[in-house]
Amino acid sequence: MIDTPQIARSAPQRTAAIPVIIARNEIQQAFPPAVNELLAAMREQGIEPAGPLFSYHRKMPGAVFDMEIGFPVDDDVTAQGRVVASALPATRVARTIYRGPMEGIGAAWGELKAWVAANGLTTQPFIWENYLVGPGDNADASTWQTELNWPLAD
Repeated sequence: MIDTPQIARSAPQRTAAIPVIIARNEIQQAFPPAVNELLAAMREQGIEPAGPLFSYHRKMPGAVFDMEIGFPVDDDVTAQGRVVASALPATRVARTIYRGPMEGIGAAWGELKAWVAANGLTTQPFIWENYLVGPGDNADASTWQTELNWPLAD
C-alpha cells in the first residue's frame, strides 16, 4: 500500500551513478556490488552522498532494466570504473511513499499508475525510486520506505 500520492516538483540533482542494462531477474544480484563500487569511488574522491540511494530507470522497466544506480552528490564526480557523473531531472512528478519489502514495489507502482490515470495525468517514459529506509538501515522490511517518482508531462 502506498501513501496518498502528491504532485511535486523535483529539483535538479547532480549524482554519482553506475549505468546498468540488466535482465529484471538479475537486478538483486547486481545491486549490492554496484552500491559498493559507487561508495568506494565516492570515498576515493572525498565525496559524501547528499541523499538516499536511488535507481533511475531511463526507460520504463520491462524484462530488461535500463537504469542508473546512484547517490545524489553536491560535488563534481570524476568518471572512475563504471561510476559516472549524472543527474536527476528537474521536473513535475507524481510522488508517493511505499512502505514494505522490495517484493512489493511492483504492486506499489501499479497503485501509483492507477492514481495517475484516475487523475487524468500524462506521464513521461522514465521513473525513479529513492530508497529512504532500507536493508542497510533496519533488517525489518516492514519499516523500509521507498519514494516513487513518476515524471509528468507538462
